[in-house]
Amino acid sequence: MTLKAQVQLKIRKPVAQVFDAVVDHRKLAGYFIEVGSGSLVGGTTVTWKFPELDEAFPVSVREVVPHERLALEWGSMLGGPDNRVEFVFTPMNGEETMVQVTESGWPDTDEGVKASQGNAGGWMFMLSALKGYLEYGVNLRAGGLF
Repeated sequence: MTLKAQVQLKIRKPVAQVFDAVVDHRKLAGYFIEVGSGSLVGGTTVTWKFPELDEAFPVSVREVVPHERLALEWGSMLGGPDNRVEFVFTPMNGEETMVQVTESGWPDTDEGVKASQGNAGGWMFMLSALKGYLEYGVNLRAGGLF
């Protein structure tokens, strides 16, 4: 059995705006990553650098369905095969979007459980920061790490 983490949050912005804030690396750097090497385009690999970590991480973009779905793969930090990360964007009332993030691929071990719980918290933070960025124009990550 492989472990899966899933989180979701409603963002009070239209789906096109929410989707763009996730795939555009310049916008993503306004609330989640420190820097990205490029926008998320199907079939490409980009790197994400997080402010609290020294190294950058390769992110393989497996599928992009504009305004609906995004599938990525990246290292699990436990070795072994890459984890799969899926974003699903569901429009609500034309002016709001439910964003669901699911990450899977960890082994069913104590280390896998710990890593999946940690990443679930990370994805929930990402969605909360996305909400702050789009709804209120703030970067919740700024000044919060060091």
